[in-house]
Amino acid sequence: MKKYFEQLRPLERRMVIGVGVVVLIVMNWWIVWPHFSDWSDLTGRHQDAQRKLKLYQTAVAQIPGLETSVKAFESEGQYVPEEDQALNFMRTIQQQASASGFGIENYSRSTMQTNQFFVEQTQTITVHATEPQLVDFLYKIGSSASMIRVRDLELQPDPPHQRLAANIKLVASYQKNPTVAAPATSTGTNSTVKAK
Repeated sequence: MKKYFEQLRPLERRMVIGVGVVVLIVMNWWIVWPHFSDWSDLTGRHQDAQRKLKLYQTAVAQIPGLETSVKAFESEGQYVPEEDQALNFMRTIQQQASASGFGIENYSRSTMQTNQFFVEQTQTITVHATEPQLVDFLYKIGSSASMIRVRDLELQPDPPHQRLAANIKLVASYQKNPTVAAPATSTGTNSTVKAK
């Protein structure tokens, strides 16, 4: 190749070098330049992967605390058998109303909904009470350990304007039947029985 290049005239040498430079530029433009952004893309993907990894590690580190919270919430309310839930709900409402000093005038039909952990009983009641009686009832029903809360409240004065007429929708959350662990079978007694 060197001998061939030395045999060329100066103009031909310049022509060969010029063609070589053009071929080199075209090859770079066609093969190398499209990959200039690959490094920044790779860096961006690496940073995204690092962020996801950190996020997942944080979430995995929270699992023991979340499991503890779920167990605490599951054991927070008392277990009431499903057949007694509506009766327990009504009894709690009546006891709290009488403790607050008023009676319940009307009850709607109780409804029930379920989700993954709880059975929700819903009951609408109509009452006539003074303001302190009603505030006492609402405060005590919400602060007790009975898992009853007020979902909806409609207030208006009664015709003589001495008491409040209220329609109150109450919701109670009861645990679903707790899962009972299967009794553990002892392998030691089975092996001794077989040996006899």
